[in-house]
Amino acid sequence: MTVPLNIARLDAAAPGFDAALARLTSVDGAPDRAIDAQVEAILDDVRRRGDAAVLEYSARFDRITAGSVAELEIPAAQMRAALESLPIDDRNALEVAAQRIRSFHENGRARDWSVAEADGTTLGMRITPLDRVGIYVPGGKASYPSSVLMNAIPAQVAGVSEIVMVAPTPDGARNPLVMAAAALAGVTRAFAVGGAQAVAALAYGTATIPAVDKIVGPGNAYVAAAKRRVFGTVGIDMIAGPSEILIICDGHTDPEWIAMDLFSQAEHDEMAQAILLTPDAAFIDAVASAIGRLLPSMPRRQIIETSLANRAALVLVRDLEQACAIANRIAPEHLEISTRDARRWLPLIRHAGSIFLGPSTSESLGDYCAGPNHVLPTSRTARFSSPLGVADFQKRSSVLEVSAAGARTLGATASRLARGEGLVAHARSAEMRMLAGAPAPGTAA
Repeated sequence: MTVPLNIARLDAAAPGFDAALARLTSVDGAPDRAIDAQVEAILDDVRRRGDAAVLEYSARFDRITAGSVAELEIPAAQMRAALESLPIDDRNALEVAAQRIRSFHENGRARDWSVAEADGTTLGMRITPLDRVGIYVPGGKASYPSSVLMNAIPAQVAGVSEIVMVAPTPDGARNPLVMAAAALAGVTRAFAVGGAQAVAALAYGTATIPAVDKIVGPGNAYVAAAKRRVFGTVGIDMIAGPSEILIICDGHTDPEWIAMDLFSQAEHDEMAQAILLTPDAAFIDAVASAIGRLLPSMPRRQIIETSLANRAALVLVRDLEQACAIANRIAPEHLEISTRDARRWLPLIRHAGSIFLGPSTSESLGDYCAGPNHVLPTSRTARFSSPLGVADFQKRSSVLEVSAAGARTLGATASRLARGEGLVAHARSAEMRMLAGAPAPGTAA
C-alpha cells in the first residue's frame, strides 16, 4: 500500500526559495501568553505554599492522590529493584548505553589549569562541580529512560554529589525502565512529580524537595515556560523546541533508509521538522515513493503524516556545497551527511547540534547509545549553543596569585585604568602594594 502525501518540494534555484525556506523553518519562540500566565501562577503558589501546592497540582494534572510529598518520593531501593527485575535484554541495552554515554562524557570533563609567569605570578582556573542538580524526565504519552541517562550521567561524571530527578507519573504509574535508568545513572533522589510544579519545587525548594542549582531536561510547553521563568534563581540547560532533522544526501543511500530517518524525527510530534537536501532530482522521487510505502506500517502514522505535511521538505540543491550552506542557515538539531566520503563535507558545517557522518550513521543511534548527548539545541540555537555535556555541570573560578614583583608591574597598569574610570579606591588599592612592594602571601619580598 502506498499513501500519497503532500510534502513540500522546493528547488533552491527557484525564485522565492529563500522566503519559502524561511517560512518553513520559522518557529515562534515567544511563549504562549495563556500558558505563561498559568505557569507564573503555579510557580508563585509553589514558592509560597511548598509541598501543599505540589500535592494539589499533582492531583489536578496527574490524578495522583497522596497525603504528603514524601509519598511521591521514589525510594532508591525501588529504583534498584526496577533495574534488577528488568528482562535481561532490556537491562543489557540500558547498561551498554549507559557505559557508552559515560565513556564519551569522560572526555569532556574540564580540569584545573594554571600558568606561571617569569616574576612568580600564577594565573589559572579552578573547575568545580555544581552541588545539586535537578533533571526533568518527561512522562505521560511516553517514557524516556534515554533522557535519564543523557541528563544524569554527565552530571555524575562532572562530580555533582546530588542528582534529583522529577518525572510525571499520570495516575500513579511509575515506569520501570525510567526507574532502572535512574539507578544506573546515579540519581540520588527521585520524585513522581511533573509539570511546572516540579520545576518550581526544584527551583525554590519545599519542605520535602530540595532546591537545586541547575535544572536540565526536556518537557512540554508548561515545563519550558517554567524553566524560562526560574532562570536566574537557578541555571537551566536550554529551552527546547520541536525536534529537527536535516539530511544531506548525494543520492547513493537507500531511499528507504532516508525515509525512515525522516520519520524518526517526525514521529516525535506534529511540530517536528524533517528536511532532505540533495542534488539528485530522481532521488527525491525515490524518497517520496519510499515514504508512501513505509508510512502505513508506522504505529505513530498520524503524527508522522501531520509533521511531514506541515513542516517537512524535499529540497533540490545545485550541489553538496550549496546543501552545506543551507544547512548552516537552518542550524539543525540533527544533521545527517549521508554521502560517500562524508567527512569531506564536515569542514563546511559551522552550525549543527549533532552531526552524523556517512550512510551507516542513523540519527537514532545518537538518540540512544552511541555516546554523545541527545539533549541538543533546536530552533537555530545551534548558532550559539551546544549539546548538553559535562561542562554544563561544572563551573569555573579564576585563580590569581600575584608576586610582589607582579604587584609592582601590574599595579601601574591597574592604577592608570582605574583612575581613567574615576574609581580612586581601586587605584589606591593597587598603588599601596606597588609602592610598598608587599610580598605575596607566603612568599618573601
